[in-house]
Amino acid sequence: MPDFEILVTAPINPAVIAALEAQFPVHCLFNQVDPEAFLQSVAPTVRGLVAAGPILANGVSFATDGAFMSGFPNLEIVANIGVGFDNIDTAYAKANNIVVTNTPDVLTDETADLAMALLLATVREIPQADQYLRAGNWLRKPYRLTASLRGRRLGIIGLGRIGKAIAHRAQAFGLEIAYHGRNQQPDVVFAYHATPRALAEACDILMVVAPGGPETRGMVDANVLTALGPDGILINIARGSLVDEAALIAALQNKHILAAGLDVFASEPKVPEELIAMDQVVLLPHVGSGSRATRAAMDQLMVDNLISFASGRGPLTPIF
Repeated sequence: MPDFEILVTAPINPAVIAALEAQFPVHCLFNQVDPEAFLQSVAPTVRGLVAAGPILANGVSFATDGAFMSGFPNLEIVANIGVGFDNIDTAYAKANNIVVTNTPDVLTDETADLAMALLLATVREIPQADQYLRAGNWLRKPYRLTASLRGRRLGIIGLGRIGKAIAHRAQAFGLEIAYHGRNQQPDVVFAYHATPRALAEACDILMVVAPGGPETRGMVDANVLTALGPDGILINIARGSLVDEAALIAALQNKHILAAGLDVFASEPKVPEELIAMDQVVLLPHVGSGSRATRAAMDQLMVDNLISFASGRGPLTPIF
């Protein structure tokens, strides 16, 4: 498709760039000595952008905001790697008839598996027990008794594809499920709560799965954490922005909640030293979809979206 030029903004997997180059003329922004001059030279002919958040782009990512997109007069599509798209100004895109695609479904099971693994690791203190053994402490006495999943109620903030997959897995562990979202879903049998605080009051595990962005920023705040209670456990696999990180640190330090398992943070890859120092916290480096098979499927879906759109068949997974 020689007339459909693509700009790759972030240093994604070289194999993906090669797959794009087999179909399109491809320009790479991330390896330019003078990015601004390069953009001025290619912007008039670029019709598609490839975007990815920092975790999927080796920590380097250009913000795909309105100011950036406005520099491409013939831009038609932004293809994002990842199910979350808070790295893209979707309001600008929609207002300017620019299609935005993401990569849903192909990462649902992997992320839900990781969420349950993180929950189990947090409740049963699996990393701490591993370190206890490695340090030789088992030779002196057994590891301490831990909390349990038995008799607990799981509250899910964001019952979308991934939230439902987590709920399905959690039911197999005997957990009662409740949820909060923007709207109650008529075909869902789980109890619905209209606010995050109400959900936290009704549960003792809070699983954060909602999308990032301005609407959800800081939605798990000090009041929600207090409502979760001293036996409560917070698990966040969504975006660090959804949780007031300072309030979470205070809640853990003051024993307002029992423990936390975190795969995401407010200023990745920087993690607050206070969290690193805590023994009741399990920390992961944003690896929810981080298996080779799943990342390959995400990459391929991004490429397939561009091919389908450029050939006139329309995008496969548009977000609107």
